[in-house]
Amino acid sequence: MKNLKFTIITFYQFKKNSNVERLQNLLKNFCSFHKIKGTILLAEEGINGTVAGLIKPINLLELEIQKLGFTKLELKRSFYEFMPFNRLKIKIKNEIVTFDGSQLDVENYTGQHVVSSEWNALIEDEKTIVIDVRNNFEVEVGSFEGSINPKTKNFSEFKQYVDKNLSENKNQKIAMFCTGGIRCEKASSYMLNMGFKNIFQLKGGILQYLEDITIKESRWQGECFVFDNRVSIQNAMAPGTYELCHSCRNPLGIKDRLSKDYVKGISCSKCINKTSKDKKLKLRERNKQIEIAKKKGLYNPYIKFTPSDFS
Repeated sequence: MKNLKFTIITFYQFKKNSNVERLQNLLKNFCSFHKIKGTILLAEEGINGTVAGLIKPINLLELEIQKLGFTKLELKRSFYEFMPFNRLKIKIKNEIVTFDGSQLDVENYTGQHVVSSEWNALIEDEKTIVIDVRNNFEVEVGSFEGSINPKTKNFSEFKQYVDKNLSENKNQKIAMFCTGGIRCEKASSYMLNMGFKNIFQLKGGILQYLEDITIKESRWQGECFVFDNRVSIQNAMAPGTYELCHSCRNPLGIKDRLSKDYVKGISCSKCINKTSKDKKLKLRERNKQIEIAKKKGLYNPYIKFTPSDFS
């Protein structure tokens, strides 16, 4: 069954490396040759990526990354019937997840990792402050019941949220979570540096929790937004029901798509009055080209590809 689907791996590791240009060239050549798509971010502090491909090339990529020195990857696998990425991007950045540019020792100094099976007990403790580290639009798709939404537009704003709202809670238990765990690594490292004593984080993030915990035991409400063409996932890593608005890139649930302002590929209620006429014309033309490509069997990066198209 898994051989009939694309393998998706999400991975990261904080590990100092100075020759990021060499890593970029090696990984770009490897992924291009093996028809692997997705995004890999490289910085002197480590590696962070989500990519997809056929199962054998993905297995080889994992080995290749380990050969390049990343032997302690935090890695998760999932499977999907369509290619979830339109292209390959391997970028060099100042940080593998943008926080505030400060030099944190994330490789050695983070919060206590809590496995999925122990997470429910932690967040159900009345003395625990539970914080969703993700952006507001992600939280609106789904979150843990009773968790705090900092309502940030991007991860860089989380530092300001901590400074403004949590300075009186430095001795209290604080449990944090994010999609795959990487944002919590930086957030917890920052908070420990600021004098917080009891910082906990969900190991492997929401993705690991949804894979490990049954629906009956789950404290998760809604779906989990992911940064690829799946848009959202549910318990047991099953595909979700959300779609992206191609104009404003916001996730749209079933109710959102019933709105009179929703036009597939053009607009939604969140952007109908914000999108220029020129942009709407360009989006309509893109939709037209996609339909032409489908009918004629031509290549278009926005058409859904199956594993048979890659073999």
